[in-house]
Amino acid sequence: MQIQIECPRGPQASADVAQWRAVAERRLRFVMRRLRTELLQAHVRLEDVNGPRGGVDQRCQVHLVTDGFGSVVVHATRRHAAQALDAALKRAAHALVRTWQKQRRPARQPLRTTAPSLAL
Repeated sequence: MQIQIECPRGPQASADVAQWRAVAERRLRFVMRRLRTELLQAHVRLEDVNGPRGGVDQRCQVHLVTDGFGSVVVHATRRHAAQALDAALKRAAHALVRTWQKQRRPARQPLRTTAPSLAL
């Protein structure tokens, strides 16, 4: 699985960007461990929506490309970057597992009812 992690740059960016990237990669690998054989690429992007004004403004976007399930893009916005990452990864994992389960089980077939035979 190829992992690409983007985080904010500039004067507002935290000094430990490398540490955050390591945490994000570790969390991504942990959450997607069940589907690791199906994942081809993962792209995680963190951005500060409001800048230095504060508030609920850390937005995390996770884009996953899989082998058999297509691609999934999810967003989460929280006060802290780690919370936004966890929420986005949780949504992405849930969406992939749901898609995986739909492909594994066949659609329900309608019940076949036969007309009662009239024996005389």
